[in-house]
Amino acid sequence: MDPRGARARPWADPLLLAAPALFLILALIVYPALQTVALSFLSKDGAFVGLKNFADVLSDPETMNLARFPARTPPWGSLVHNAIWILLHLPLTVAIGLGLAILLRDVKGSAILRSVIFLGMVTPMIVGGVIIRFLFDEHAGIINAFLRLVGLEALARSWTAYPDTALLSLILGSVWLWSGFAMVLYSAGLSTIPRDYYEAACVDGASPWQQFWHITVPSLRPVTTVVVAMTILWGLKIFDLVYTATLGGPGGSSMVLALQMYFYGFRALRFNTAAAVATLLSLFTLVVGIWFIRSGRREE
Repeated sequence: MDPRGARARPWADPLLLAAPALFLILALIVYPALQTVALSFLSKDGAFVGLKNFADVLSDPETMNLARFPARTPPWGSLVHNAIWILLHLPLTVAIGLGLAILLRDVKGSAILRSVIFLGMVTPMIVGGVIIRFLFDEHAGIINAFLRLVGLEALARSWTAYPDTALLSLILGSVWLWSGFAMVLYSAGLSTIPRDYYEAACVDGASPWQQFWHITVPSLRPVTTVVVAMTILWGLKIFDLVYTATLGGPGGSSMVLALQMYFYGFRALRFNTAAAVATLLSLFTLVVGIWFIRSGRREE
């Protein structure tokens, strides 16, 4: 290559090396995403209808059924279900992940224990959905066995088969599968905190709680940001777990947006409406992504 040409175009070689990956991203991600957004503004006949598909989705009781929320049992609509999923899932994931990371930090053989806990994260969600059905089964489930053991026999039933417990059972099962991810991140974050901080705090007479609140929590803020962002995205895109465990039922009581999009597109063949749901999910994801990037810049 001519040295003068290389100096004149320093971006040429990096661009050439990245070209195959860029082509795949454009062909398999960017182009389909733009096509989906365009489809959400069109009618079945291809005519431009503005926000009509979005209005149809948001006015559908399967999306929001506020007349039943919260006084009556689900279904409350997929959008409400996703919101509840995130509101319950997020604090439980952070608390369990951080708690396990701290408990296992100085335990001998903790690497094996962390690997066992992390298995839930690497388990295919299709399998995870089947496991959740067994966990909450009235006769074979370990959850109901424990409830009977502590005298709560009134709660012992097949949780996924009843509208008032189906969504909760899925959320709790999802927390069990996802907490290993948070634990691994927090374990890595804890290993970066210098021991000197805790030793200095002990010399100053700080209690374990004060050490946790004033040293551990602030030092793990970047990790917590990642856990929060990834958990919210997990709650927004949840599909296979629900599909396998309850198929959104009974009576739509565990329906979520991603599954509703699937039903719109591949059962009702309402592709434009399905595209509107996909666009809404993309917008929600974009908000989380922007927050995550801005949080990362503030940490820097």
